[in-house]
Amino acid sequence: MAIPVLTPDELDAQASRLHDTEAWQQIVTGWEHTAHEPARSPGLRTPKPTVSAGSEGLAHPGPGDWRSLLSVPVDRLIDDSLRSLPAAPPQERPLPGRLGAVLPDRVHAWRRIGQADLRPSTQLGYARQILAEWGWQNTPYRLRDARGARCVCGALLSAHRLGYGSLDTVNRSGAWLITELRAQGWTGLIGPWNRHPGRTSADALALIEGAARRAALAGH
Repeated sequence: MAIPVLTPDELDAQASRLHDTEAWQQIVTGWEHTAHEPARSPGLRTPKPTVSAGSEGLAHPGPGDWRSLLSVPVDRLIDDSLRSLPAAPPQERPLPGRLGAVLPDRVHAWRRIGQADLRPSTQLGYARQILAEWGWQNTPYRLRDARGARCVCGALLSAHRLGYGSLDTVNRSGAWLITELRAQGWTGLIGPWNRHPGRTSADALALIEGAARRAALAGH
């Protein structure tokens, strides 16, 4: 299975261009607000209590009368309820071990077979896991160092190449990283931030966590 060749440098540039588009700015506006609750079905009304004849109180329906309180069929009510539930999280798959960190990505190509796409927030979570387990490095634009450690962009690319999300999602995840950097006052790209003097692995992990939180709150 051919793996698209994309370097951390190219990913950084593509994510920056996406972030600068008007469409992306509309996406990130109001990111801190959670999504609205699912709208009630137009045919579903609040059942009205039944008043017994000659009584001032409310009469409770008998054991077999509860269905009469529903204005829609029970099957439809169940279907509406199930559709309003959040999607199940993707099944977690452990990363390859330390040896897997230093092997060429093409060795892991089989892991992409049959894998569904992910939201950027989930993909960012896997990128964070890669940095936490395989290590972080800040040498100029290299996917990995000799020990298998990744830069921030390299972790995103490795997540994709290990089967965690599509290449399109990589670009959107990168745009969320830039969105988080802009909120912190950084006006440049991810790579220069990654190798800035004094940068630490804790900083890199915190950046990914912040970007993932923004993406998740925006429904991404």
